[in-house]
Amino acid sequence: MEAVKTQLLEQAQEQLMELMDRATWEAVKSYPQLDKPLPSTPPASLSKTRGSSFGKRKVFIIRKSLLDELMEVEHFRTIYHMFIAGLCVFILSTLAIDVIDEGRLGLELDLLIFSFGQLPLALITWFPMFLSTLLIPYQALRLWARPVAGRIWMLGAGLACVLLAAHVALVCLLPIHVAVEYQLPPASRSVLVFEQVRFLMKSYSFLREAVPGILCTRGGKGSGAPSFSSYLYFLFCPTLIYRETYPRTTSIRWNYVAKNFAQTLGCLLYACFILGRLCVPVFANMSKEPFSTRALVLSILHAMVPGIFMLLLIFFAFLHCWLNAFAEMLRFGDRMFYRDWWNSTSFSNYYRTWNVVVHDWLYSYVYQDGLWVLGGRARGAAMLGTFLISAMVHEYIFCFVLGFFYPVMLMLFLGFGGLLNFAMNDRNTGPAWNVLMWTLLFLGQGLQVSLYCQEWYAQRHCPLSQVKEQNQELAWGETTFWGLVTPRSWSCHP
Repeated sequence: MEAVKTQLLEQAQEQLMELMDRATWEAVKSYPQLDKPLPSTPPASLSKTRGSSFGKRKVFIIRKSLLDELMEVEHFRTIYHMFIAGLCVFILSTLAIDVIDEGRLGLELDLLIFSFGQLPLALITWFPMFLSTLLIPYQALRLWARPVAGRIWMLGAGLACVLLAAHVALVCLLPIHVAVEYQLPPASRSVLVFEQVRFLMKSYSFLREAVPGILCTRGGKGSGAPSFSSYLYFLFCPTLIYRETYPRTTSIRWNYVAKNFAQTLGCLLYACFILGRLCVPVFANMSKEPFSTRALVLSILHAMVPGIFMLLLIFFAFLHCWLNAFAEMLRFGDRMFYRDWWNSTSFSNYYRTWNVVVHDWLYSYVYQDGLWVLGGRARGAAMLGTFLISAMVHEYIFCFVLGFFYPVMLMLFLGFGGLLNFAMNDRNTGPAWNVLMWTLLFLGQGLQVSLYCQEWYAQRHCPLSQVKEQNQELAWGETTFWGLVTPRSWSCHP
């Protein structure tokens, strides 16, 4: 009986979503653009005629972020005020400890200053990456979109391929070279790696969405190459799915923009206080002590609370405050950057709702295109490929930011996360499953914070030259691949 009820609910939800898509289409169609013709079929039909689509096509509508809606409820605002009070307590405790221990009054912002060191160099590096993304994909598309006329078109298409290869090489290699050559600290590295991944994903989305329109133009339909202004807007708006037009709000609330940027800064301060008070004292000298299972387990348990705080701060600072600030400045209407992931009773739902921006890109261009390549079969293989690509990119980001390879994120995301994604499916409902999911999140965050912090300090306490002296088997590790990727915390116990 429960299985039948679940199946009926899923069918009803699919029909309701289709009705909503069609209603949205009719609403948009009733207010057409003056200079841009509308397609003759609704979005659902477009998604069916699109060669690589086996699911719904992303539909953008004007809507608020979920937290903005919840903030209108007084009880939820109280929870937000509790987090602000916690930040004030951290600041006051820092001031009190400085006065009592050192007899001076001042905030210790050394960790924040260190993390954002050499930020101007990172911003200078960002500029050629942006120019390459702004100019090359669009010009390559225009070269390829020229009328097919024998050798001239072949030369243009060949030049477009060379330009795109140069663009990918520049965006991929330049930030890595700068980060390694100048030893950028973690926050400055974060700026480069997130922009690197964003530029590559946006470039692919633009070409992936624009090429079918050009092919339709050659067949006597469609509107040809998109405008440069629409591409420029896409590079800054908070979505990874290209459309020539998006729903826009009527005005900009600058006080809302300032509030979100202020909240982002507050989250950075909050994160630094948590790391400085709850993590640094525990892990700074841990690699200097002999290894023991007891110490490892205690460190993981100790890191669970700061780990889950860091997860919540990253979510609120980036997925809510930062994206909403840019959406408001650009009058971008669709603010659904996340869903109610905190109510998830399965990891499959958690992965879909935690970061909707990235999920939409993976679903549209990895999962659905993978199904198209496989002929609409082997959904499990398409899902596994999506998990593999997502896990590898997440691990690359961690490796880039921290400056060392330690595949904790890869193992948790691909191993445990992949298994739990299939084991805890959407049919599991009820509070017990939500409690289980949060318990696993606590354990996972504690494991990540503990192991990454141990490796961070081991890299500083035991450089390769010292490891060479301690363990002669690693004497060749200074110049070989295995010596660089072997975790230093496994052997660093001076």
